[in-house]
Amino acid sequence: MQSVNATDVRKDFGKFIDEIVRTKPIMVKRSRDYFLGISVEMMLELVADEVFSAKTFMEDDGTITLALDDYDLVVNGTDEETALNRMVAELRDYAEEYYEDIRFWSSDALRRKQIKGILKVLLTENNETLKGSILCRAGKS
Repeated sequence: MQSVNATDVRKDFGKFIDEIVRTKPIMVKRSRDYFLGISVEMMLELVADEVFSAKTFMEDDGTITLALDDYDLVVNGTDEETALNRMVAELRDYAEEYYEDIRFWSSDALRRKQIKGILKVLLTENNETLKGSILCRAGKS
């Protein structure tokens, strides 16, 4: 991918933004650093296939527990819908916390693999859409 120099971007920042939003991502080079300017819509396309896998457990008291694979998130609710709503809230909290201290969280190899999921959560505004990305399957006791 070709890159443009940061000084050229600074000269006409508005044109740079217009090109990213309306046409294509642009790679920018500053000294030895590179970054990619990309529209939110295109980023949403990149994370569209990201799904979250959760194990579902029926508890003795009739409640439902969901355990999200690879995220160490566990919630309980009176039914699966309530548990899913709680999982979305927990996932949002986790994604915000991860993003706020991304240097810390991404320093761990297992947590670094979560970045695509974290971006999906941060970019998905609709809770129902996010809930649809959580695939539940029966867990083993």
